[in-house]
Amino acid sequence: MRIDLHTHSTASDGTESPAAVMRHAREAGLDVVALTDHDTTGGWDEAAAALPDGLTLVRGAEISAIDGDGISLHMLGYLFDPDEPEFARARELVRTDRVRRARAMVDRCVELGAPITWERVVEIAGDGAVGRPHVATALVEAGVVADVSGAFTPEWLKDGGRAFVDKYEISAADAVRMIRAAGGVAVFAHPGATKRGRTVSDASIAGLAEAGLSGLEVDHLDHDDAMRAHLRGLAAEFDLVTTGSSDYHGSRKTVEIGRFTTDPEAFEAIADRAHGVPLLRP
Repeated sequence: MRIDLHTHSTASDGTESPAAVMRHAREAGLDVVALTDHDTTGGWDEAAAALPDGLTLVRGAEISAIDGDGISLHMLGYLFDPDEPEFARARELVRTDRVRRARAMVDRCVELGAPITWERVVEIAGDGAVGRPHVATALVEAGVVADVSGAFTPEWLKDGGRAFVDKYEISAADAVRMIRAAGGVAVFAHPGATKRGRTVSDASIAGLAEAGLSGLEVDHLDHDDAMRAHLRGLAAEFDLVTTGSSDYHGSRKTVEIGRFTTDPEAFEAIADRAHGVPLLRP
């Protein structure tokens, strides 16, 4: 089985519709794919309706959170009940704040001389939850940077950068707790992605494991071999499953869907622990 547990669509900051992500996943030879848009379940219904023969859908989301040291992180929630009230309210708060934050970042970019507009960023986002990648795309279109990754630098949108603006975030421990309370399973997304900014300590991961974290996303484009080995050691120490995923965003990032995959045993462990919503098969 080929299993990719981290993809994005136009419901957040991907460039392909949920239906197109499903088709692309099957064409790439995947047997299982998770749709994990940022802080939203808005793509779930379209993805389910478009599910091709032979492909299993894991419904999920990538939740913006922050640890006790003030480090931003992302928590993948799989197979949770989207209508569980506390978690639904928290996701809505995060989505609402995304607009305020993105508009403030556009304003800072303009102050720094970038010829971009809020109206164009909204057009780029379309029906998706507006965020930094949409601002980054506007910077590319305006010729300010060569590509999206060039926007995520200290000069522009990287954490702590000149145009960076903080956002509302759920505490990491609360994110894990809410995912579990909604019947889902929590996996820490790209925990060692140092090029994105500061990463959490091993002690923080230990604390999240105590709070109910189920896994670490180990095989990811932003992890080198040394980091993957370190994370596998932590997973073994804290009895966490390890996953591999593409973090696919369509044309917004260069990584292809299915580039990294999850072992079937790890996937079965995740599916067995979840009771919020079932796996979907055509």
